[in-house]
Amino acid sequence: MLKLRDVTAGYGKSEVLKGISFDVQAGEVVTIVGANGAGKTTTLKTLCGIVPATGGNVEFDGQPITNKAAHEIVDLGITMVPEGRQLFPFLTVEDNLLMGAYKRSARAKRAQRLEEVLQIFPRVKERLAQLAGSLSGGEQQMVAIARGMMAGPRLLILDEPSLGLSPLLVTQMFDVVKLVAGTGTTVLLVEQNIFNTLKLADRGYVLEDGAVALTGTGEELLRNPHVRKAYLGH
Repeated sequence: MLKLRDVTAGYGKSEVLKGISFDVQAGEVVTIVGANGAGKTTTLKTLCGIVPATGGNVEFDGQPITNKAAHEIVDLGITMVPEGRQLFPFLTVEDNLLMGAYKRSARAKRAQRLEEVLQIFPRVKERLAQLAGSLSGGEQQMVAIARGMMAGPRLLILDEPSLGLSPLLVTQMFDVVKLVAGTGTTVLLVEQNIFNTLKLADRGYVLEDGAVALTGTGEELLRNPHVRKAYLGH
């Protein structure tokens, strides 16, 4: 479904990605893990058209999408839920969700899509009339993911969905990701909570200094001595 080959990118004269290559197959949950500054978020922004690639190629369903405009990439079926949720705090939860259905194909089906999304997120349904800014951090993250689902994505990208949440809410958040994957939506997940994300993922890539250092199934990476020592503390 998604292929990155030798992608380089950065900010100004600072090169962050130094030849990233990886694949995401339809129906998978794939994770990108690594330390702060490894290039995880830059990878996501580059494949979504927010940060320009300076080299290499990105393909989606065999179609080149390298440096396409972000809205064109959304129209192809790729949606990213950014780090920090970025809701509209003074709009209701319902209005925030409807904002996720702004692309033409989603607008035509937004009532049906809203019903489907609220079946996945019953807690969000209970909060429809509340201002988004009045919700707890965990509830806001659920709204952010639900808003991403309103676009009807074929590939949903999640950037640090558990960031800033309590341990209990982190567990709930990974349950939500499982629910989303259970709908048949392909998920690409960036997370610093490496243990939980590798337990969930079909496959993973470990980024170090802007390059892929390791790859394998989630279970293989959990057992890998380097991953255990560098990221899990044992």
